[in-house]
Formats: sequence, structure tokens, C-alpha cells
Amino acid sequence: MANRKQSKALVRKHIFPVRLSDIELDLLRIKSLDAGMSASELMRRNALMRPLPKRLSKISLQTYWELGQIGNNLNQLVKATNTALKIGRTLPADPKLLRELLELLHRCRRDIASDDIEDEDSEEEEDDWEAD
Repeated sequence: MANRKQSKALVRKHIFPVRLSDIELDLLRIKSLDAGMSASELMRRNALMRPLPKRLSKISLQTYWELGQIGNNLNQLVKATNTALKIGRTLPADPKLLRELLELLHRCRRDIASDDIEDEDSEEEEDDWEAD
């Protein structure tokens, strides 16, 4: 069989070292055997042919963090309300309303963290956005 010439751009001549634990190396070998390909080919396919998860913008991350802080405050208010209810004191807030607010807050955080929020066709970079 004659060797076929490959385009110079397709020739793999670069080595990229990766550190693995003993367990990770064993798993890689097992998965490559199961897939019927070399470990190198398996890693290339996994690294280069899968879409990467979307990055959240700085605004989304900051909003997510702020909502977490608000959630912590709501949790403290719910605890104080429940304690006041148990000992017969005046309630600082309506417990039902607090629970509804907390659930709404958790829903907002989940929405921000999900991929559904970002429009896949959008090419705008939200990281550089500034208020006027």
C-alpha cells in the first residue's frame, strides 16, 4: 500500500502534554478501548468537536451574585418571622409573601444561569456594556 500525502495543514506534528491522575488515565484508556479509537483521537474529538458552554456576561454574573445576597437576607427575614410566630411576637413580615418572594428570587437566579436566557443568534458582547 502506498502512503497517501496529506495536506501540510492536516499533519499532526504538535504535542500537547496533559497531566492526568492514575484514575483519569485508566478511565481514558477504558473509554478509548470502548470507543475503538486511540486515546489521542478520543481526546481530540471530545476537546475540539463539542460546542463549549456559553459564558455568562459580567452583568449576568453580578446580577446572579446580587440575587444570592438578597436571597440570604430574605432567608434571615423568614427565620426571624418563623421565630416570632413560634414565641407569639409581632411578625416582621407576612410569611406567605416572604416564601413567594424567595421562590421568585430562586427562579430568577436559575433563569440567569440557564442557557435559555442568551439568544444563540446574538453576536453582541455584553461584557463591554456600560450605562450612560
